[in-house]
Amino acid sequence: MSSLNHLLPFFFLFTLSILNSSISQLQPTTNISVFSSSNSPWRPAQNQTLLSPNANFAAGFLPVPSSPGLYTFSVWFRNVSQNAVVWSATNSPVSAAASLIISRSGELRLVDSPGNATNLWPSRPVAASVNGSGLSLLLTGNLVYGNFESFDFPTNTILPNQPINGTTLVSSNGKYRFDSRQLVFIGRNDNYWTNLGNLTFMSLDDLGVIVYGDNAKYYASDSGVKKLRKLSLDDDGNLRLYSYDVVLSQWIVRWQAVFQLCMVHGTCGANSICMYDASNFSTSCVCPPGYTKGPGDSCQLKIPLSSSGRTKFLRLDFVNFTGGLDQNDIKTTNFTTCEASCLSRPNCLGFMFKYDGSNFCVLQLGRMNDGYWSPGTEKAMFLRVDESESDVSSFTGMTSLMQTMCPVRIRLPEPPQESRTITRNIVIVCALFVAELLFGAFFFRTFLNKYIKYRDMARTFGLEVMPAGGPKRFSYAELKVATNNFSNPIGKGGFGIVYMGKLSDGRVVAVKSLKNITGGDADFWAEVTIIARMHHLNLVRLWGFCAEKGSRILVYEYVPNGSLDEFLFQTVEDGPLESEGDALTLGSKGKPILDWNIRYRIALGVARAIAYLHEECLEWVLHCDIKPENILLGDDFCPKVSDFGLAKLKKKEDMISMSRIRGTPGYMAPEWMRPDQITSKADVYSYGLVLLEIVSGSRNFAQLDSKVESDQWFLPGWAYDKVFKEMSVEDVLDQRIKQSYDSRAHFDMVNRMVKTAMWCLQERPEARPSMGKVAKMLEGTVEITPPNKPNIFYLDG
Repeated sequence: MSSLNHLLPFFFLFTLSILNSSISQLQPTTNISVFSSSNSPWRPAQNQTLLSPNANFAAGFLPVPSSPGLYTFSVWFRNVSQNAVVWSATNSPVSAAASLIISRSGELRLVDSPGNATNLWPSRPVAASVNGSGLSLLLTGNLVYGNFESFDFPTNTILPNQPINGTTLVSSNGKYRFDSRQLVFIGRNDNYWTNLGNLTFMSLDDLGVIVYGDNAKYYASDSGVKKLRKLSLDDDGNLRLYSYDVVLSQWIVRWQAVFQLCMVHGTCGANSICMYDASNFSTSCVCPPGYTKGPGDSCQLKIPLSSSGRTKFLRLDFVNFTGGLDQNDIKTTNFTTCEASCLSRPNCLGFMFKYDGSNFCVLQLGRMNDGYWSPGTEKAMFLRVDESESDVSSFTGMTSLMQTMCPVRIRLPEPPQESRTITRNIVIVCALFVAELLFGAFFFRTFLNKYIKYRDMARTFGLEVMPAGGPKRFSYAELKVATNNFSNPIGKGGFGIVYMGKLSDGRVVAVKSLKNITGGDADFWAEVTIIARMHHLNLVRLWGFCAEKGSRILVYEYVPNGSLDEFLFQTVEDGPLESEGDALTLGSKGKPILDWNIRYRIALGVARAIAYLHEECLEWVLHCDIKPENILLGDDFCPKVSDFGLAKLKKKEDMISMSRIRGTPGYMAPEWMRPDQITSKADVYSYGLVLLEIVSGSRNFAQLDSKVESDQWFLPGWAYDKVFKEMSVEDVLDQRIKQSYDSRAHFDMVNRMVKTAMWCLQERPEARPSMGKVAKMLEGTVEITPPNKPNIFYLDG
């Protein structure tokens, strides 16, 4: 069996997408449950379909739309309009004279024509069926006959309950392979994605759970609901888990191995650079400067490198090449040494370098493969071109040095040799002196006239010493064009309005126009530089800023799913959701209702981000305004905390009540109302309120129990009584997904979340844990002792 699995890439290179379009054209006249010798042979003209007992799957001859008279024997999802084919018997179509035959000896045979005896069935020989049971299609979509199972010979798709370990998937275009643990580009036999810990995928179920290794799991974004699902290796080289949405009548991606498609090897040709457009999840291939389009998506030098060695380097910021004929890592922190090593090799096309002192210097020799541009990379590519090359680099992201000095050089002419009179010499000297005064006055007046224009630039001279990779300074005109004159607002918070924009290099960004900000330009960009040095998976990435014309603007990465409050505080008209209810589980705002697993991952990710701000940054950062509106969600519901580090910039008159108070009513710790010192424990208290809101699905100041007087309502105290006195944790849970709560599967997770929130909401700061310990409490790595009941306090207006 294992030896046959190695031959699968040669069996199934035929494009399955052609077959999907033919399903709508096939109009079977006969449905059968078993194909046996009594109804053998089976020919394409019979329009006969083999059905699974649950009628979810069908098998039979499918016509090829682009080639009339040709067919392929396949298995597909029945009553699914697009991308329905999951398995095919051959790598090329058969003619209309083909037939599926059960011989007298019981052997299953697929022949192209009566005169051609070659058996095209993928496993040969196939043993006779047991007791004449024939060819049948099981509930799982597995086509079985005797010792043959189609699950043992997958093409590009894995179905729920199909064993994955030991099988191989090949994309329908024949470019990519998945061998149960890694994705491989077949053209160069190199892998570009390996599963966590290099563990093997084991199984997939119809609830959206992929099991790998001993018992590690990946969860689909809609896991927990039984749906039609499939795990497919697509033609773009990405491994994706799909679920079928019966309302939208289309497949929805619920998990994928590679989120940045440009990381897939073979996406673009040799020497080409892959560009990823996050707005429509597409890629494009461009040539670097000094190169022109070659065959396919490849690029080639416009001017061959000079044999005399007269070459130069063009700097390409944020560009990385991950493959080539040879990549030589020479490990040096000296840029000059790295550059000299490339110049000494005739076949060196360039080198990659990091300015962080990590000894990263990689020479690109012979050919450059799998290049991509991403602001997430910390590398800069230095491309080697001929000295006469006139192209300039458009891949810029570092702050450019500014020069404003206007040199004035006046040279005194030598007096004529024949002039010896004192008078002539005096006239010449006086004339030169007057001319110098006039030129000086002219340049001084010019400087005064242009002083206002260059004032902002002069104030930012300190930017010349900013490290490579620091925040980019954008002009107001650039951001005005990127946001279409600030016409597309996507959010509004305590620090200003947020607009969606698209930069000239293709990046989609969130542009925040700050209001009521204190300090001058130097103070502002100094604070922004500190914020930009904070890098964490669960923090929103700052890419740049603008400080001119009285405007203070920050440019962040764009997080497409919006803020957490849009998911938590939406209603569902039909009441609580069932665990196996409708396929479309959307709330009143058009957002999906988050399940327990996703809520837990969000709570843990936010805790780790705040712990990073408190305990791991070079400069201690207090957020001061932790609330659901400042927690953004990415495509895979990965949380990202925003508005961190901005508290110092807020004007005192824009704060609440007293000049020392910072934050949002309803989320502030008690010490803000006391003359106590403010520490990081104030953020811990705010996080505890957010954690309770994640569990309950309601605002902490929204009354959930009509039996409690409104002036006595306090969500932490009410939740404490329900969990620790009445032992009724179900009463605290979000009523919209309460029906999906499974005490065996979810109790330990929800119990940790509620107990951790109670510890965070202790009245005295010293009684609360640090955010690092909060993360460990949620992870379950430390024991959580019973907390004291949180006390109510009031914030008077």
